[in-house]
Amino acid sequence: MHHWKEECAVFGAFNDPEAARMTYLGLYALQHRGQESTGIVANNEGQHLAHKGLGLVGDVYTEEDLLRLKGNMALGHVRYSTTGQNLLENAQPLTAVLSSGPLALAHNGNIVNSSQLRQQMIHQGAIFQGSNDTEILLHMIARMPQQDMIQALKSSLVQMQGAYSMALMTQDRLIAIRDPLGFRPLVIGHRPIEGGGHSVVVASETCAFDLIGAKYIREVEPGEIFWVDKDGEHSERFSSKGHTKNCIFEHVYFARPDSLVFGKNVYETRKQLGRVLAQEFPVEDADIVVPVPDSGVPAAIGYSQESGVPFELGIIRNHYVGRTFIQPSQSIRSFGVKIKLNPQREVLEGKKVVVIDDSLVRGTTSQKIISLLRQAGAKEIHFRVASPPTRGPCFYGVDTPKKDQLIASQKSLDETREFIHADTLGYLSVEGMFNAVGGQPQSNCAACFDLNYPTELFGQTL
Repeated sequence: MHHWKEECAVFGAFNDPEAARMTYLGLYALQHRGQESTGIVANNEGQHLAHKGLGLVGDVYTEEDLLRLKGNMALGHVRYSTTGQNLLENAQPLTAVLSSGPLALAHNGNIVNSSQLRQQMIHQGAIFQGSNDTEILLHMIARMPQQDMIQALKSSLVQMQGAYSMALMTQDRLIAIRDPLGFRPLVIGHRPIEGGGHSVVVASETCAFDLIGAKYIREVEPGEIFWVDKDGEHSERFSSKGHTKNCIFEHVYFARPDSLVFGKNVYETRKQLGRVLAQEFPVEDADIVVPVPDSGVPAAIGYSQESGVPFELGIIRNHYVGRTFIQPSQSIRSFGVKIKLNPQREVLEGKKVVVIDDSLVRGTTSQKIISLLRQAGAKEIHFRVASPPTRGPCFYGVDTPKKDQLIASQKSLDETREFIHADTLGYLSVEGMFNAVGGQPQSNCAACFDLNYPTELFGQTL
């Protein structure tokens, strides 16, 4: 892994005559959060119809699949595995038939005490179908004596530690849940439907609402269970209000730039990260500012605006390369980065270049990019990172390398600069990041930068 890996996303629609199709489109908008597997479960008069598969949304579903997924309620998911392998049995939404009826569950996040809960249940006779942490909640709900689903959830959720933004679908309700610390985003919207009225939609990011013409209403609050049924919209808290721990890396990298996350526009926040970076690490007499596409673009615009150094697309990204590239022979394996990123000699030659990236993980990709820029004739390369040094892994729904594989935890700033072959290297400070994102530092989780993990890790190693 040379970069951060995506997480997951959920989408649900209630009282929508095109529920499955809206869910399909919502997942399309959320594809950046997970590309390994996807699934949609539709509710047709109380019966659940499912279609799941490994791969991208556009490849897994056909027109015939969407026509078969009938009903006015649907739940969908795209996944990048953080707990559990990339196997079809781990594809979500997970489904089960309980004493109260059918249940589908989709989860974004990671339950840090999942191993302990799983072993406890196995000793009590539970049989697990997959290796993901989400299945634990299905078993918990099934074992609760309460017949009411909301009460069963309230009793179950207090046993779980970590990050979980979830959506559930019963035979007559769509439910959305966010963990007490609010690590991951989850939002509620209304979509106008023909003939009057509106459907209720929930999603991991607001960009999904933009695609289907839904209006953003609000976030699911940390520690809240929100649900909608034939009687309308309802809410209960299963945890008292306290400090939130919004994942700051949603703004740094994960979320789509056109989303509102934790109440703030991601694109504007990333530009502000770049502005603060320019204040902290200017480059005297620089000729151009060049982003590492695509995630470095907003920060590079901000850096350019603050510094007055012209912004140029000195690196062009090939958008038609998938997550993996089949190497035809050993002799061309060195072409890996250049297949995705191609420097423009006409822009770079003889220039003193400020290169902006969103983060620096292992350093190997940055090293290759800098090598390509030098081959294209760049005179000097000053590498700037629009986030602080990444010092630890994430345990809350992001797949990251272990600490001993993170370059910032193993090398000094100067050793890292030498490793990537940059003339100078500068990271955004933790204080600068908090200032750019806004809000109180204690309201954000930045454990990957400062190692201040907000929960017990239950034996998981750094």
